[in-house]
Amino acid sequence: MKRIITATILSLICILAIAQNQKFIANYDVNQDTPIDTLRQQTEKSEDNLIFDASFSLEDKEGNSYDVVRIGNQIWMAENLKTAKYNDGTDIPLISDYKAWSELASPGYCWYRNDNGSYKADYGALYNGYSVSTGKLCPVGFHVPSIEEWMILVNFAGENLAGGNLKEIGTKYWMSPNYGATNTSGFTALPGGSRGGYGTYFDEGLRGHWWSISEGDSISLWDISLASSNSKVTLSSDNKKSGLSVRCIKD
Repeated sequence: MKRIITATILSLICILAIAQNQKFIANYDVNQDTPIDTLRQQTEKSEDNLIFDASFSLEDKEGNSYDVVRIGNQIWMAENLKTAKYNDGTDIPLISDYKAWSELASPGYCWYRNDNGSYKADYGALYNGYSVSTGKLCPVGFHVPSIEEWMILVNFAGENLAGGNLKEIGTKYWMSPNYGATNTSGFTALPGGSRGGYGTYFDEGLRGHWWSISEGDSISLWDISLASSNSKVTLSSDNKKSGLSVRCIKD
């Protein structure tokens, strides 16, 4: 069952995990004394300090180019990954068939509704968790972020308002109301939807979902999502059979 926890609480959990140099866990004691204040000073900045820096472009092994943005001390791709090749040049299996996707227990990717012509340029591809776990999806020098790295971004972008500050403005891509969207971070999150473990497509225009490299258990990875209906960031643990978007962060 999908476990969903709001970013307000989980930002504290992840900061605790980073401070203690331990693996991120969902069970915690909110009354436990931790060096949270020190880490908050390192990761939380005012909106005025959000930095846009697309001073160089990034290319994947297939030749797709990406804008990048510096947000605090992190450098992120400002677009979703759209490559059909690993960073060693080998092909990622394209799995279009519904039944084949549902039976897959190995790396694969797809385009939303199997329509790369309509979705590739703006939304990128949807990758299953097995492909993420190879560690070869992102261009050399970048990687799929850990859940701790996602939460540093969330803290910097404003916790409860982070979803709005990360989302592209307007309703060209996001369905109305696209609540709270300002894109002050320059992250330009788009609602690329997802593909479920049985091969069905969900959430186009309503939600964007992005993998982390951090395992929930042997068959799942943590991920974050943003919604048109609010300005929060939601953390979930999804089966590796699912297909979600990928953003890469600089090593």
